Amino acid sequence: MRRTPALIVGGGPAGAVAALMLARARAPHLLVERTSETGDALCGGFLSWRTLETLEAIGIPRDSLNRDDIQRLRVFAGRHIAEARLPKPALAVSRRRLDTILLDHAIDAGGAVERGVAVRGGQGLTVHLADESAIAADALFLATGKHDLRGLARPVERDGDPALGLRVRLGPCGALDRLVGATIELHLFDRGYAGLARQEDGTVNCCMAVHRSRLSEAGSPDALLDALAVESPRLGERLALRDGGAAIDAIANVPYGWRARDTAPGLFRLGDQAACIPSLAGEGMGIAIESGLRAATAYLRDGPEAAIGYQQRLTAGLARPFAIAGAIRRAAERPIWATALTGAVRLAPQLARIAAHLTRINHSRLDG
Repeated sequence: MRRTPALIVGGGPAGAVAALMLARARAPHLLVERTSETGDALCGGFLSWRTLETLEAIGIPRDSLNRDDIQRLRVFAGRHIAEARLPKPALAVSRRRLDTILLDHAIDAGGAVERGVAVRGGQGLTVHLADESAIAADALFLATGKHDLRGLARPVERDGDPALGLRVRLGPCGALDRLVGATIELHLFDRGYAGLARQEDGTVNCCMAVHRSRLSEAGSPDALLDALAVESPRLGERLALRDGGAAIDAIANVPYGWRARDTAPGLFRLGDQAACIPSLAGEGMGIAIESGLRAATAYLRDGPEAAIGYQQRLTAGLARPFAIAGAIRRAAERPIWATALTGAVRLAPQLARIAAHLTRINHSRLDG
């Protein structure tokens, strides 16, 4: 059995940032990532102004992610539209680009990264690999995103009509540039919503959160998109620009609203393994990056025993963003309330800016 003082499982934003901070502090560690090459995980890819400031502070310039800012929010409910300016410019980036840049920075700083290492399960602070070997650690940083690890799964109570994540890529094409442009779009419909934003390669990332009942009623993801195109004409206008051969990516049972209220000694939960904010808030990436920073900082200061305090503080700090995002989600998924929500933003755009502020996690102050 191999041993390491600190083991990070998962090379997404949360795990990569934790590895970067440990490497810069010259703290012994190992990051294992199941993929040999970085893919494009199912993710909205939205980075708020606060998250961009944090990335700049740890040496990731925003221009390396996407040179095109997102300036405005546009909300659609049926045939109703509202628009508001974001508090500060944000951007959207593919997970392929972001994960590659963060892992490269960690490796350049001296991070110990092993790729193509599949973890099959965990027990305590020991993980078991697909090749039947094991790695034991004094501190385990669990950063596997929405995918649970057997033996260390999130203690989530399953909903009777759970949320599914769906993603399709649109374009690139001039028509999408004109339709979406420098905005983040939010399309609200019965039992779900879709977020659209243009990424660094010119494609528009269309990520949806829908309840399983909607997919069951439609019969298939393609049939669901067809139904939504009729129900939400402006979303249909954008979906019509999808490449017919483009895959529809999906992930089941996303526990939106869940937070890890406690943990075991030495076990640091990061990113979606720590908290899963409703995706319409656009703060999932911010939480992942911030949790990686906070977990690494706590470990460097107080060692493995810092895990419980770290988890409790993170959960407490997310109470307000989760409460507000959850209330907005509940309204957004009901057509009558979604229309009212859109009307409120149209009449008072400052409400959207206030909500955008209140659904951000507070980020750590860092020296550049």
